[in-house]
Amino acid sequence: MSKKIELDKEVKIKELTTLQYKVTQENGTEIPFQNEYWDNDEDGIYVDIISGEPLFSSKDKYDAGCGWPSFKKPINQEQIIEKKDMSHGMIRTEVRSKKADSHLGHVFDDGPKPTGVRYCINSASLRFIPKDKLEKEGYGDYIQLFE
Repeated sequence: MSKKIELDKEVKIKELTTLQYKVTQENGTEIPFQNEYWDNDEDGIYVDIISGEPLFSSKDKYDAGCGWPSFKKPINQEQIIEKKDMSHGMIRTEVRSKKADSHLGHVFDDGPKPTGVRYCINSASLRFIPKDKLEKEGYGDYIQLFE
């Protein structure tokens, strides 16, 4: 990680809410059905709360009934790191953002076809950018996802 990214990350971390810090830096989990994006159905993209890296599209979001935002796939698999997680007496696959190393949630193999996976992600690790604000926020390249 470059010094600039490390400094930017340190600044961003200081701006996080207590819950955002607990989730992204301490591998926490927010309460299901009581988080910002679990039922958001607006068109747009979800980016890492710290680095701003684009992670998920609303086009791949679906209601898995679990109380957290669920996605069929990331926008770009290279922005996601998957790690074995043996905490809480179970074996799971943790999902982290590549640039900021933020804990995002977990990926499971019980998702819809064609991918068969479910990325179960904490809202507290994300910032949602609506489709009509993508250009203004510097994510104009992602408008094509909605055309």
